[in-house]
Amino acid sequence: MVAQEDILKNDAIRAYLLRMIGEEGMELLEKFPPEGEYSDEDLAEKTQINLNTVRHTLYTLYGKRLAEYRRIKNSETGWLTYLWVLKLGNIDSCLDEDIDAVLEILETREQYETMNDFYMCPGCGLRYTFDEALNRDFVCQNCDLKMEHFDNELIAEALKRRVDKIKENLGRV
Repeated sequence: MVAQEDILKNDAIRAYLLRMIGEEGMELLEKFPPEGEYSDEDLAEKTQINLNTVRHTLYTLYGKRLAEYRRIKNSETGWLTYLWVLKLGNIDSCLDEDIDAVLEILETREQYETMNDFYMCPGCGLRYTFDEALNRDFVCQNCDLKMEHFDNELIAEALKRRVDKIKENLGRV
């Protein structure tokens, strides 16, 4: 198993996490004690990071399976305490899921661009599919200007290249 510190040394992973949890979240990860379970209050105190930021970061990481908690109940007060531990070893599967989601979005968009013929308003720049333009008699709904044919070949090709590059990097060619 790769140590938490080693995972956080990878620039690509740091960039991914930074986008997910922000700078204060990264600060929490860097200061998170490597062993044991900690309540959000303990982590806020140990790291000097705002409690709300600690909680937000932990729940965001939990949503991606990069953190887990164990809930304990105080028998006298009935209060629940959540004890947290990082699971950054799951980062690869988390990245795979996000890459697959992005790939699916790009493939859907590529198919939409390839399967449709487009018209655009020269005034406001709104873009319509052929069917939408036909239903509006090729007149823009915003500014009543006559639509012009829009060649989306560059968009479709750019999407195809991006999809192909991602698949190549994933070994799915």
